[in-house]
Amino acid sequence: MRIFALSMALLGLAACQSGSSIGDAFDTRLNAGTCPPAGAMYQASRLVEFEGEESLFPNVRYTGEIVDVRLYCRYAGTDPVRAEVEIDFAFGQGPAATSDQNDYRYWVAVTRRSGKVLNKEYFTVRADFSDGPVTGETEILQRILIPRADDSVSAANFEVLIGFELTEDQLTYNREGRRFRLGAGQ
Repeated sequence: MRIFALSMALLGLAACQSGSSIGDAFDTRLNAGTCPPAGAMYQASRLVEFEGEESLFPNVRYTGEIVDVRLYCRYAGTDPVRAEVEIDFAFGQGPAATSDQNDYRYWVAVTRRSGKVLNKEYFTVRADFSDGPVTGETEILQRILIPRADDSVSAANFEVLIGFELTEDQLTYNREGRRFRLGAGQ
């Protein structure tokens, strides 16, 4: 039931276009089906990094949030699914920050709709706070390849999930529903 609810939530976040920039310019075949849903895992979509043990505002070093995910795909016949994912991030620099730049590690996983992870890769995005304590970045990941057994397998049987690499303490913090949003109310 929990996987079904997650899948339904991700469907609302997914974006799919048959005529995206990733397809061959001369391939006029229609997609064999819908694109896989893509979205951020709720409990891994936020990151708050503290200096020290206490979860207080003066101790916030950096924050990060995955605010949007878009997926474009192309597949026809027996071709594998070729996908491109665009991820919008929002970043904050807190009072305990030690630099005007911070690297954030995140992962992208291709799963079956049943939840089985087929592939998971890690990436790094850099936030530059030289213009102020709040910034954003859009990452574009091209060439995500999802093999299909044959032409009867739709891309809708898969999901593309994104999340920050979190420590156990950060994951617990997110599960408790706590958060700091730098720049809120501005």
